[in-house]
Amino acid sequence: MKEKIQKFLTDEERRKIEQKVREAEASTSGEIVVMAVGESSNYPAAIMAASGAIALVLALAGAMVYGSESMWLFLVLFALLFIVANEAVKRFPVLKRPFVSREEIAEEVEEAATHSFYHRKVHETRDRTGILIYISLYEHSVRVLADTGIDAVAGRQPWQGVVDTITKGIREGRPGEGICTAVGQCGELLTRHFPRKADDTNELGDAVIIG
Repeated sequence: MKEKIQKFLTDEERRKIEQKVREAEASTSGEIVVMAVGESSNYPAAIMAASGAIALVLALAGAMVYGSESMWLFLVLFALLFIVANEAVKRFPVLKRPFVSREEIAEEVEEAATHSFYHRKVHETRDRTGILIYISLYEHSVRVLADTGIDAVAGRQPWQGVVDTITKGIREGRPGEGICTAVGQCGELLTRHFPRKADDTNELGDAVIIG
């Protein structure tokens, strides 16, 4: 999956995003973290379902080719093909996509984004003014999580615009530019509500996190 992220964001694009984060944070006490992951979950139930479906079809076809109605032949073929299919599904995640519901995707992305928010200590800034921009490629999903200090002042309404900016950039084949623009939007909001203090320090790193 990391190879997929490497293709999604080039080294140059990541450098531009990191520079944009530094620029956005230069006038605010807020902190912005950008994170991109290959997928938010490996969806084990979907892997099993996809492997079973593929093995079932191939086992039935194999039994028909051999002209046998033996249950034992079918079971042996199914068991062997299930092992092969399971490895294929793990190697090519697109095969499990039909077995993952939209509801499950939404839940897994939300859970993974929330976990990352706390794991990356975005919630531990001095004034509770951290923002996590979380991008999950497999699910084609973007989440923006803001700490309590920001939500208390700005509410949650502004973040949909940030999400829309990123998804539009991805659709148009310019993800790096879309993320940079979104970081700028976050910076403007933070500067408006949380201007930089004299003793402000960079509490979180500026590097794009690859998960």
